[in-house]
Amino acid sequence: MQKVLLFLLFLFCFNFSQGQTGIISGRVINQKDGEPLSGATILLSQKNTGSVSDALGNYKITNVDFGNYTLTASFIGYETVTQDVGVNSTKALVVDFELKPGSLQLADVTVTANTSKNLTTISAIDIKLRPINTAQDVLRMVPGLFIAQHAGGGKAEQIFLRGFDCDHGTDINLSVDGLPVNMVSHAHGQGYSDLHFIIPETIESVDFNKGPYYADKGNFTTAGYVAFKTKNILDRNLIKYESGQFGLNRGLAMINLLNKSTANRFKQSAFVAAEYSHTNGFFVSPQDFGRLNVLGKYTAWWNSRNMLNITLSDFDSKWNASGQIPDRAVADGAITRFGAIDPTEGGSTQRVNASLKQVHTFGNGGILENQVFFTKYDFSLYSNFTFFLKDSVNGDQINQAENRKIFGYNGSYTQESILFGKKITTHVGATYRHDLANNLRLAHTVKRKYLNDFKLGDLNETNASAFVSETINLSSSLSLNTALRYDYFSFGYTDKLLGLPKQTQTVQVLSPKVNLNFQANAKTSLYFKFGQGFHSNDTRVVVSQLGKDILPKATGFDVGTIWKPLDNLLINVAAWMLDLQQEFVYVGDDAIVEASGKSHRQGVDVSMRYQINSWLYADVDLNTTKPRSVAAPAGQNYIPLAPVFTSIGGLSAKNKGGWNGSLRYRYMADRPANDDNSLVAKGYFITDALVNFTQRKYEVGLSAENIFNIAWKEAQFATTSRLKNEPAPVTEIHFTPGTPFFLKARVSFFF
Repeated sequence: MQKVLLFLLFLFCFNFSQGQTGIISGRVINQKDGEPLSGATILLSQKNTGSVSDALGNYKITNVDFGNYTLTASFIGYETVTQDVGVNSTKALVVDFELKPGSLQLADVTVTANTSKNLTTISAIDIKLRPINTAQDVLRMVPGLFIAQHAGGGKAEQIFLRGFDCDHGTDINLSVDGLPVNMVSHAHGQGYSDLHFIIPETIESVDFNKGPYYADKGNFTTAGYVAFKTKNILDRNLIKYESGQFGLNRGLAMINLLNKSTANRFKQSAFVAAEYSHTNGFFVSPQDFGRLNVLGKYTAWWNSRNMLNITLSDFDSKWNASGQIPDRAVADGAITRFGAIDPTEGGSTQRVNASLKQVHTFGNGGILENQVFFTKYDFSLYSNFTFFLKDSVNGDQINQAENRKIFGYNGSYTQESILFGKKITTHVGATYRHDLANNLRLAHTVKRKYLNDFKLGDLNETNASAFVSETINLSSSLSLNTALRYDYFSFGYTDKLLGLPKQTQTVQVLSPKVNLNFQANAKTSLYFKFGQGFHSNDTRVVVSQLGKDILPKATGFDVGTIWKPLDNLLINVAAWMLDLQQEFVYVGDDAIVEASGKSHRQGVDVSMRYQINSWLYADVDLNTTKPRSVAAPAGQNYIPLAPVFTSIGGLSAKNKGGWNGSLRYRYMADRPANDDNSLVAKGYFITDALVNFTQRKYEVGLSAENIFNIAWKEAQFATTSRLKNEPAPVTEIHFTPGTPFFLKARVSFFF
């Protein structure tokens, strides 16, 4: 490990140049509003090499032999621009590009030796083609990722990915504009990730990847990560109203605060977006679910080297829930599948975010990013999973609540240089996150009235990290990335019920990563990934397990290809494996952690995107996984609720007359609900449809979920419970029903 670190530091510190080669550099911007385009591909066609624009739209192609070339700039959703250039001097040749927004054409999508860029390309294609109704719709764009809601719509969704039941975020890292979404040591469960504070229409792009292979991603990044980025500029103002079945009403406004001439003159943008929605839902007991979101964002580009971004947001929601119900209560007619055993479940969430981010490019091309952020968060949830199992008189309803403040910093520096004639990209960074949560509570309640506390305490948790990542282009078609990440954790917990002094624990983790990418030809890229991370853990558990392996290693590898056999067909195939040294399952409902031993997962992911003609697109994702517990004997080694086969896909259409829409499906196969597979969580196949008519100043649309009105179970658990008059407990499937046929209409005005 020390040799690897010394090698990485050597690469970072020494910079060698080579003569008789030139440099091509420049900037890529949106022709419409002048916004820098981050992530555009600039390709030197004759050499099949190139670059990707950074956060300020800047790019640089180094080590270019003297000669004449064709330079191509492309970006998803923009018209490709080609320019002939001549390199005949060691002085940098500056070539800027202004890209005009246009229709998406898969023929313009390039395959490179940059695997991360290729997967982001898949995400960008989906964002441009698929209609977005909620932030959860965007989360579903990650191939193989499924979600389930099981508490009235206001609670964070349950997430499934790569054979993990990630609960509400235990094994997947989620962020929005650099702000962490996962809540460490949360009152309801480790990694709880509520994405409802995102206004879906403000989403610009989604970066995602799978596995523990990325140096800038730490805690929770076992199955993978998803990073949302919101818009910096509104191309137009928007007023939108939606209305649907079950009492759904939603209003949205997105308004520029600067007129166009002022914004262009001073190269700045400021806008505010606000939404309010309310629904009673399809349950017998009305949800009375209300949500208010407000986002304000200011961005300034002083020049091609500096950007300042200030973001403020506020989120409030409140709802009632019908909870999870047992199969037997529906089978004997005691309730319908949309009924409730305890109709007083529900909760409320408030979240305020503030972020300040500054990006600076130095004269040597190095780019420095600094961000500070603050989050204030309040949460209260009432649930009843076992009904009258523990308390036959008052019932088992619980309240989980907390008040939290998060202080954080993200910083990184990226620079390209030449080492022994090879291009080196250095990426170093540091992060800091400090969580202070008061009154983490697990209380016994009845009809939301307090009875007594089971758990009550204060949390003080710190995570500081540093990483160094080096990517060397060994040739025009082969690149190697080696990286090392260091994480330091300080856990602190004060138990207010026991009156004990503050308990503390510290731990340090080193996580090496290796990624190898080979571009076999202009149509095919191959990659291999290897990396170690760690399984997250809850502070309340850590301080009680002194001397034990509290952050067990996660080790994985991927072997895959990005392949474009036809101009209009893009395919990604990956075979993968992931081992956990110890698998923790935090049972927030009892404030305990269950250690289930070592686990092994392996699988195959397939994603395909195909443009049938100029206006019709098809996509399909297939994901198969074999998740197993290593320590348990065969037949008793299933991992409960871990998905074994999933698929999503559909057709998307966009024509020049303004009509656009989609027909989509999602399928999850049956999966074990307990470790011996004696209880099975039943699968489902659901189809949704949407159609819009879009003109320059307005849009009208209609969407339908579950168009065949399938009776399906969205969330399922193997739970032991007892109903009011039952003599003994029963263990069986408890579920939350999925939406029946649901119709929604909308109208938008642009100005």
